Amino acid sequence: MGLRRLVLLGPYRCHSLRSRNATIALYVGGFMGPFGGAVLSVLVPELQQSFHATRDAVAASIPAYLIPFAALQLVSGTIGERLGVTRVVRTGFIAYAIGSLIAAAAPTLTIFVAARVVQGASNAFLTPLLLATLAEIVPPQHLTRAVGTFASIQTGALSLAPLIGGLLATLHWRLAFVASAAVAVALAVFTARTSGAPVARRERPSMRSLATRRLGFLCIAAFLGYATVAGVGYMVSFYARDRMGLGPLERGVVLACFGAAGFVLGRPLGAAVQYIGRIPSVIIGAVFSAACVAPLGFSTTAWQLAALWTLAGAGSVLLWTGLNTLALEAVPENRGGATSVFGAFRFAGSALSPYVFLPLYNESPSRAFVACALVASVIVPLALAIRVFTSAPAPRPYPSAL
Repeated sequence: MGLRRLVLLGPYRCHSLRSRNATIALYVGGFMGPFGGAVLSVLVPELQQSFHATRDAVAASIPAYLIPFAALQLVSGTIGERLGVTRVVRTGFIAYAIGSLIAAAAPTLTIFVAARVVQGASNAFLTPLLLATLAEIVPPQHLTRAVGTFASIQTGALSLAPLIGGLLATLHWRLAFVASAAVAVALAVFTARTSGAPVARRERPSMRSLATRRLGFLCIAAFLGYATVAGVGYMVSFYARDRMGLGPLERGVVLACFGAAGFVLGRPLGAAVQYIGRIPSVIIGAVFSAACVAPLGFSTTAWQLAALWTLAGAGSVLLWTGLNTLALEAVPENRGGATSVFGAFRFAGSALSPYVFLPLYNESPSRAFVACALVASVIVPLALAIRVFTSAPAPRPYPSAL
C-alpha cells in the first residue's frame, strides 16, 4: 500500500519539485535586472580610469541600459506570449550573457556602452516575462506571497548591487560583468532543462488585448508610485547631504534602508495581501507610504530620515505587491504583455520624477516631499476606480512552466 501510494504520488511530487526549482530560477532572474542597472553607479571611477574618459562620458552608459529596457517593455511581453515564453526567456538570458561578456572585455568606452544597450534590451524580455511565468506556476492562493518575494528580491538587488559591485571592483571592475554572464548562462541552461512540453494556445495574443480600462488605471498608478515614492531616493540623498552633511557612505546606508525594509518584509506582507485583498493593500500601501514621504523634508537628524525612509519602504511592499498582482491578473490571455507594459510605465515614472520634483526641491525641500506625498495619494482614487469601474477578468485557463 505504501509503495502504491508512492507510485501514485510520484508524478505530483516531481512536478512540485520542478515548479519549486523553476520558482527559485525566476527569483534569481528577477535579481539580475535591477542588479544590472544599479551596479554601474559604484563602478564609475574605475570605468573613468580604465577608459580614460570623463565622468559624463561614462555616465552615458546608464541611460544606454535603461532606455531600451523601458522602451522595449511596451512590446516585449506580447512578443514573448506569441513566440513562447520559455523560448524568449532562454534567448533573453543568452543575449544578456553575451552583452555582459562584451562589457567585461570592452577595450573602449564606445563598445562598453553598446554592450550596455544589449544588456538593457535583453532584460526587457526577461523581467516582465519572469514575473508573468511566476503567476503561471504558483498556486493562486500563494500568488501574492510569491509576488511579494519577487518584489523584495528586486528591491534587495537595488540595495545590494553597489555593495557587490564595489567588492568585485576591489579586484577588477570587469568581474562584475563576468559574474553576470555566468549567472545568465546558468539560468539559460536551467530554463532549457526544466521547461515542459509546449502548451497549445487557442489564440495568439495581440497588443489590442492590452487596451483595457483596468490595465490603464494600473499603469497610471504604477507611473505615480515610482515617480513619488520608489523613485525619489535622489531627493533623500540630496537632503542627507545638503541639510545633514552626510558623506557618501552614510548616505548609502540611509538609502539602503528603503530596500532593506522591502527585502525583509516582502514575503510576509505578500502573504498578508492574500487576506487583506489586492485593492485594500494598494490603498493602505499608498496612504502609508505617502504619510512617511511627506515629513522627510522636516527631518532634523539622520536617524529620523532613515526611520521615515525605512517605513516608506515597508509601505511600498504593500503597494507594489497589490499593484503587481493586479497587473498579472489584468489580461489573462496576454499576461506577459500586461506585465511588460505595466513595467514600462513604472520605469517612466522613475525616469521623469527628477524633471518634475527637483526644481521644486531646489526651492524648498520640504514642499517637494509634501508634493510627492500628495501626488502619491492620487493612487487611492485610481484603486477605487479599478474596483468600481472595471470587472476582474476570468483566470487564465491553462498552466505553463518555465
